[in-house]
Amino acid sequence: MITMKDIHKAFGQNRVLRGVNLVVPKGKSMVIIGGSGTGKSILLKCILGLVNPDSGVITVAGEDVTHTDRDVLLSRFGMLFQGGALFDSLPVWHNVAFRLLRGKAALPRAEARAVAIEKLRRVGLKPDVADLFPAELSGGMQKRVGLARAIAAEPEIIFFDEPTTGLDPIMSGVINDLIREIVVEMGATAMTITHDMTSVRAIADEVAMLHDGIIQWTGPIGDMDASPDPYLQQFIHGRAKGPIEAVR
Repeated sequence: MITMKDIHKAFGQNRVLRGVNLVVPKGKSMVIIGGSGTGKSILLKCILGLVNPDSGVITVAGEDVTHTDRDVLLSRFGMLFQGGALFDSLPVWHNVAFRLLRGKAALPRAEARAVAIEKLRRVGLKPDVADLFPAELSGGMQKRVGLARAIAAEPEIIFFDEPTTGLDPIMSGVINDLIREIVVEMGATAMTITHDMTSVRAIADEVAMLHDGIIQWTGPIGDMDASPDPYLQQFIHGRAKGPIEAVR
């Protein structure tokens, strides 16, 4: 579904991506791991066309993203943002249905609301939540609303940016289970950025480690623990000593 071939991106003297090669199979859940500042978010932005790589080719469903109409490209994607990114001034149902109410294919307001309530139900929220505002929700409920919004338009591809950040272990487990269930149920291709190894083990089919601007290791989740790669082993076990230097 997504291929990245020799992707480079620098900001001034800071070479963030130094030749990334990665294939995300259709219908699979790929999780990108790596330390802070290694370029994981830049990679997502390059795929979405929000940042243009300096060189290399990115294709989505076989089409070069630089030669694809932006609206057509983005219509393929759903996104769960790290901080929720809900609109404070809009009620929950309107947040969920935001995309459905815009553009040439916009749904009537009542129909969009009905879809939103169904998606809220899918993530475990009752209809009476629909007319509340984000500030009236807990962090876990806000994350569920963000997930409902991500799936509202039935996207082919869903990005999850640190989906469990700020949540307690129990709610993190709930969100991980929801993500896994929904991705399988929809048959969607998923790409997740996370530092949380519990999330990795819960939602990944494939894992890729981004380090020093390249994919240091990639493979099925079942091969991760047995890999001899010292960078991967240091990261997944959180060891202070190893080839990855801790920034003090």
